[in-house]
Amino acid sequence: MEQHPPEQGHEPGQGHAHGHSHAHGPAAPVSKHLRKVIAAILVPFTAAVLVGLVVLWPGGAPSHKRTGVGFDRQTQQATVTRVVEVSCKSVNASGTPATGDTSTAEGTSAVQEEGGTCKKATVRVDTGKDKGRTFTEIVQPDQSRQLHQGEKVVAAYEPSAPKDLQYSVADVNRKFPMLLLAGIFALAVVVVGRLRGLMALIALAVSFLMLTLFILPAILQGSNPLLVAVVGASAIMLIALYMCHGLSARTSVAVLGTLASLLLIGILGSEFIDWAALTGNTDDNTGLIHGLYPSIDMSGLLLAGVIIGSLGVLDDVTVTQTSAVWELHEANPSMGWRGLYRAGIRIGRDHIASVVNTLVLAYAGAALPLLLLFSIAQSGVADVANSELVAEEIVRTLVGSIGLVAAVPVTTALAALVVSADRPGAVGPRAGTTPAGAHPSPARSGRGRRRKR
Repeated sequence: MEQHPPEQGHEPGQGHAHGHSHAHGPAAPVSKHLRKVIAAILVPFTAAVLVGLVVLWPGGAPSHKRTGVGFDRQTQQATVTRVVEVSCKSVNASGTPATGDTSTAEGTSAVQEEGGTCKKATVRVDTGKDKGRTFTEIVQPDQSRQLHQGEKVVAAYEPSAPKDLQYSVADVNRKFPMLLLAGIFALAVVVVGRLRGLMALIALAVSFLMLTLFILPAILQGSNPLLVAVVGASAIMLIALYMCHGLSARTSVAVLGTLASLLLIGILGSEFIDWAALTGNTDDNTGLIHGLYPSIDMSGLLLAGVIIGSLGVLDDVTVTQTSAVWELHEANPSMGWRGLYRAGIRIGRDHIASVVNTLVLAYAGAALPLLLLFSIAQSGVADVANSELVAEEIVRTLVGSIGLVAAVPVTTALAALVVSADRPGAVGPRAGTTPAGAHPSPARSGRGRRRKR
């Protein structure tokens, strides 16, 4: 029968079964030599990652005495049970006597609040040993967070304070809307991505577990942040890529491209963080970390953040480029590696433009309040860029972007070399096979196959 002619790029003697396996997606290279070369690189690398995980695996985050500052304080869940309006003057909400002097921000606020209306909220503690206990919270009219009756909040607890001042409202309880949004996201991914989407969610969960169970505790225990980030990011990369895209030569090429780009990002990040004298200790949170754990290398922590932050976008670039080259080969199996590279790099240029812009805007969006503060201060561009807060983001953005740009030609070249090595005639002519360079029509190849049987 001639209903199943052999596909281009494969020997006619391969038979019908191979045609079915190919129909489910791009076929892996058939060359055993290529598979051995890829395995010779990735198997030792995977073994090294496993050894690194075993050696660096922490027993858990080391304990410390709570400072009561920022996130490092005891909290309980609570509910606002009652809210009444009172005169700010009657409760001395500002804490600053109104002198009429409006030359300072404190003086202006005191004048406004003296005749203003504040809110007096009664809050009930819902968890912990003091469950059922109530305390009072005064909300000034100019506060950004206003409390409402029935609202769920987070109460900070300071045991060393006087009893009537031990509890205060620290934040709003956002667990329900956050969980709802996460559920909508998961549903959208599974509905659109189906099995592939489900595997992506599992890979995301594994990545989160790797971050919380390995990377963060290992850094807190005093391990080198760069080494921990490299091992952790490599484990996340291997798990996520192979889980989402299958164990194939195509995925292995994407892994190699990602690995090469991460290596470049690590080298550039290390050099420029050191050259620009970035300490990584630029705000209250990093200052608190350094105070609690002085042994942590904060500049190394900064570099670790650069590597982990770049990994997610790198996966997208390398997988897309590898898939593009594989599809180009499927469309024209006779195309050599140079032709595949040129076609793939044209696709990659569009990808570079969009990804770099995305990365820069993502960092700019995260630092928008800081940039706005510099704008208010009317600082020059050179002064803003020279400050460590902004310089840190510039180095993070540019190093990550260089790695992303390099990932396109590197991954495209690797994919083109691998997939073109199995083009028609690459394996060598045998008796009864199509000669190299020949392109028989499907009908003729079907008749030829039937005669050879």
